[in-house]
Amino acid sequence: MMLTFEFPAIYKAASRLSEKSQNKYLAVICSEYVLLILVSILSLDILRSRAAVVCYLVIFIALLALLLWRGQSKPEQQWYKGRALAESVKTSSWRYCMSAEPFGLADSEIQRRAEFRNYLTEILRANQHIGEHLPAESADDAQVTETMEAVRKLQLDEKKEYYDVNRIREQRAWYARKAGFNKRISRLWIGAGAIVYIIAALVAVKNVSSYPESYWPTDPLIVIAASIIGWTQIKKFNELASSYTLTAHEIGILQAKIGDIKSADDFASFVNEAEQAFSREHTQWVARQQN
Repeated sequence: MMLTFEFPAIYKAASRLSEKSQNKYLAVICSEYVLLILVSILSLDILRSRAAVVCYLVIFIALLALLLWRGQSKPEQQWYKGRALAESVKTSSWRYCMSAEPFGLADSEIQRRAEFRNYLTEILRANQHIGEHLPAESADDAQVTETMEAVRKLQLDEKKEYYDVNRIREQRAWYARKAGFNKRISRLWIGAGAIVYIIAALVAVKNVSSYPESYWPTDPLIVIAASIIGWTQIKKFNELASSYTLTAHEIGILQAKIGDIKSADDFASFVNEAEQAFSREHTQWVARQQN
């Protein structure tokens, strides 16, 4: 089955909102870290000039502006809320296409289609607070797409194959790939932090051995080390690597069950079980937005 699954317009909008807000938030955080490192270098008073003092002042004003903008616009909240909304629509769309509860098989497909549209309407109402932030690019796209309807009309064996290839295998590969990526990045940042600490230790040894004739300040190194710690805490590399690894294994166990499914009811139950496993990320995003 070569149909490319196309999600509702609200999913596309929420996903774009989350991605854009994430990029804004992380860009601001990076800018703050870079500016703080520059301030720590300027504070060494190596360049004793009026221009250096002016730069010092400008950087602090920029830091204040970034802090106020971040506190006012809260891009991280739009990131979390957009992702939570997108994941909710995504898992419900797959339930609808696979005829799983609460959109199971019925005598009237028109009724099930109406129920799904009503569900999307309720989601929009529940997320009115981010409505003004949703991008308008996909606002005129279909909410119940043609591919969704085509997949829903497939026979049981075709649905099993389509769900296995396009949902289970895709999700398992995504979680495994992300787990490996976060593990590698975590090691890189740990290595970078270790290098900074080693340099700081060597500077400290030099200061002890040459005291009081000379003294090398370590302020920039301290700020760099603090920035590395802060960045790893924000990105949660180790936490995500562990969570994604466990989810990939859980999906692998689920995948082994699909060959034993013989009836539409068993398949519907399987889909609900699988979507609950996939929605772990959605649950985490909801928890973050409530903190």
